[in-house]
Amino acid sequence: MGAKNLIKDLIDQKGITRYRFWQDTGLSRATAYRLCDDPGYIPTGDVIEKICRAYGWQPGDFIIYEPDNP
Repeated sequence: MGAKNLIKDLIDQKGITRYRFWQDTGLSRATAYRLCDDPGYIPTGDVIEKICRAYGWQPGDFIIYEPDNP
């Protein structure tokens, strides 16, 4: 599987809409919505920084690594 983003799960848990996530983070709409819709999309360092600044989260709160099982 590899790396995975958990943005959708996290914002759902916290009652944050995709729109609010986009507005809070200052990301482009396309990037914010892709993070919510595509768990395989791993953000760049700049995007990670904007998310962390907006919510006080750590990268490990929304990005995980799941090794492939042979």
